[in-house]
Amino acid sequence: MSGMEKGDRRLRVDVPNRLRWRGLMLATLLAALDQTIVATALPRIASDLGAFERLSWVVTAYLLASTITIPLYGKLSDLYGRRRLFVVGSAAFLTQLALFRRATGQPLAVARVPTVDSLTITVLMDSSHDIFLKPAAPKWVRVRRTPSVDDWRRTLHNQWGLSLGLESKAGAETRRVLLDFGYQPETLLDNMDMLKVDPAQLDAIVVSHGHFDHFGGLVGFLKKHRASMRQDLTLYVGGEENFCVRKRRTAAPDHFADWGTLDRAEVLAHRVSIVACEKPTVIAGHAFSTGTIGRGGFEKVLPNTLVIYGREGQLGCNPAVSAGRETDKPVHDEHLQEHATCFNLRDRGLVVITSCGHAGIINTVRQAMEVSGVRKLHALVGGFHLAPADDNYLRQSVEALERLNPDVVIPMHCSGTNFLQAMREQMPDRLALSTTGSIFTLGA
Repeated sequence: MSGMEKGDRRLRVDVPNRLRWRGLMLATLLAALDQTIVATALPRIASDLGAFERLSWVVTAYLLASTITIPLYGKLSDLYGRRRLFVVGSAAFLTQLALFRRATGQPLAVARVPTVDSLTITVLMDSSHDIFLKPAAPKWVRVRRTPSVDDWRRTLHNQWGLSLGLESKAGAETRRVLLDFGYQPETLLDNMDMLKVDPAQLDAIVVSHGHFDHFGGLVGFLKKHRASMRQDLTLYVGGEENFCVRKRRTAAPDHFADWGTLDRAEVLAHRVSIVACEKPTVIAGHAFSTGTIGRGGFEKVLPNTLVIYGREGQLGCNPAVSAGRETDKPVHDEHLQEHATCFNLRDRGLVVITSCGHAGIINTVRQAMEVSGVRKLHALVGGFHLAPADDNYLRQSVEALERLNPDVVIPMHCSGTNFLQAMREQMPDRLALSTTGSIFTLGA
């Protein structure tokens, strides 16, 4: 028998059909897991790397790595044995998983917090528009008002709600983010047009929490402008809880009226990826989300809406988000996954935008400090939800804020005239008033 025949005989292996089928099914299962778990996680991976605008590069790198690894794994299995390589590979996987869990259990590293040179905040929608508002402002912020627009027949409109256009600069880079969408899309769209905020230039969009006066204009905005916006548009939300059904009390006992639900299916139908920011997350390379805000100290969630942890038809959220609370019935809304959008302003400190501040403005600032490692609060901006506060709670809040020593405080939306009065009494030199059409610039 020739050497070639001997070699051929050594290479010939009879594999039972049942093993072939098992191998085929296992390969199919792994491919399915790859598509349903790894592939769908790629947008979040890109976000965590602070490079969502380069998502296509992340996907390409993953595909190339997968293509190279599969034949390499097969060759190494032939050389060293499948069992041995499987054991070594499994050990390596478990080791990196343990290291990953340890790393993700720590606050966001200081080196990962983006730093920007300047931040411009355009108030697209707030509760009022005052063409004569020209009060003094702290030296750290430049304020420009919009008393009128180019077409004298048009004027800015206001609703109970909030929407902010954020433009940040870091060196030669500019990033633009739309934070919240106000109550109705028509008002938001008109104001954006008059204030010359171009949706096509947006790098990301953010919803702060699950109240209609912050996401009400979202779907209408997408219907009007999605076609002109970047293909890989991402909506950053605080978490699954933002999709829960909200209710309002009525005069009738045990009767509740609807108060809007953030419809996940409608957002996805407009080709928008959704990233849940339960943990601190970099947004568009310049901003960062606080992640879920820790609760502590004297602050509590003041009376607002009711929430249902569960589903109503096609709407609602996974009841598991309620962490032991009652499900499938209206209960007090604690906004468990409200998050704040923040910036680290070079040489000045944190700009914390609370949007509504249900978790408490002090809790929110402390969360931003903890996850970023930055201890200086430069500016606190947004709705502080202190309008319904009693005098004692308001006093505690303002005193605690004063101890944090902000350079600038810009109350909006639900902050309350009571808070404005307290600021005028205790920190008048830090206060900057807001109105729809105001444009605030912080930094260089």
